[in-house]
Amino acid sequence: MITIRLKDGKELHFENEVTLFEAAKKISNSLAKDVLVAKVDGELTDIRNNITDGTQVEFFTKADKEGLFTLRHTAAHVMAQAIQHLYPGTKFAIGPAIDDGFYYDLESDHVFSQEDFAAIEKEMAKIAKANLPIEKKILSRNEALEFFRSRNQDYKVILIQDLPEDAIISTYTQGDFTDLCRGPHVRSTGKLKVFKLMTVAGAYWRGDEHNKMLQRIYATAFFDKEELDRFLFVRAEAEKRDHRKLGKQLNLFSFHEEGPGFPFFHPKGMVIRNELIAYERELFREFGYEEIMTPIILSKKLWLQSGHWDHYKENMYFTQIDEEDYAVKPMNCPGGILYYKTNQHSYRELPKRVGEFGIVHRHELHGALHGLFRVRVFTQDDAHIFMTQDQMKDEVIKTMEMYRKLYSVFGLEYHVELSTRPENSMGSEELWEISTNALRDAVEAAGV
Repeated sequence: MITIRLKDGKELHFENEVTLFEAAKKISNSLAKDVLVAKVDGELTDIRNNITDGTQVEFFTKADKEGLFTLRHTAAHVMAQAIQHLYPGTKFAIGPAIDDGFYYDLESDHVFSQEDFAAIEKEMAKIAKANLPIEKKILSRNEALEFFRSRNQDYKVILIQDLPEDAIISTYTQGDFTDLCRGPHVRSTGKLKVFKLMTVAGAYWRGDEHNKMLQRIYATAFFDKEELDRFLFVRAEAEKRDHRKLGKQLNLFSFHEEGPGFPFFHPKGMVIRNELIAYERELFREFGYEEIMTPIILSKKLWLQSGHWDHYKENMYFTQIDEEDYAVKPMNCPGGILYYKTNQHSYRELPKRVGEFGIVHRHELHGALHGLFRVRVFTQDDAHIFMTQDQMKDEVIKTMEMYRKLYSVFGLEYHVELSTRPENSMGSEELWEISTNALRDAVEAAGV
């Protein structure tokens, strides 16, 4: 007997192992008609998968964001199949669903442009109209490697080779197209009715600029045309207000090929920048901060001690001074700690709050650069608060009050996420536990 629990607490019992789709059908025929994907113990799971005894199951339809995500994942496969039909020999890399649609990275002798989109969309519509069933299959590692090697799909072979030895390897097939994929997917291509190809861009394989540059086609999909029209309208309005376009039109800032990712602020841009800094300095005074400034370049010894050299080196810039190694700071923290160590301090001085408009440099991949949103140098309003353990909760709450005041002026919203100790961390478990508990208590007390 297999038993599963539903979100409302009800239990379903099965004499034999069944798929999630069959479980949905037992609940109601209407759910079986509409269900697209499920969550099993909180993990998004294909409805083709078998249920496991004792798990908690939640089903999703097109009314849920999980359903739209699954549709878009399938849409990526339909787009790849259409491209395979129109441009034989294309090699496919990865094709995930993303927040506002999906994309596929591919290698092809054909250089794609928006002029190709109409033909690809027409072929996608044919595949969708055919309502091809999408079948999932589990393969052994050798079977999967042999299958994709025989089709000259080099990137799929690499992905398989990099999987752990105990990984479950699955493929999804619709008609004449088979893709390596974990899923989930909708049950047939007929679910895809409303879609649009958006842009084409370059993307390094696995985001590494030392790897081959692939072509990335971005697209989106929805369940009805009204949703697509609304998305396209909002997108068009956002493009009109693109800060990169406004920066040029208003003569605020510019970028130059002599320094990709390094913005040049013009006189009008400096007015805005200085006004923002002046406002934050008012907040410094209101919330009890003193302002400091630390050097941009510091010795390798410091970055070794802080752990940046071992954990963040690939994102840093380096230089030599007097035949010794130095690094351009990617973060302000080590300099802030050196400032604090300048003098001895009594616990009566605590909490001691210092703020810095610190200029930091971080190496970003060229393809990731995006106006002022993703740059290689920026000024970070960085604070360091030195306090006792029993002051931690109150200080975190006060810091969040400062966030609220700052962001509300600009009509911005934010959410708080609690970062816990990662596997590759520094410091003792005890100190991590104390800090994590203090942060958790503060977040709960602040009601965010």
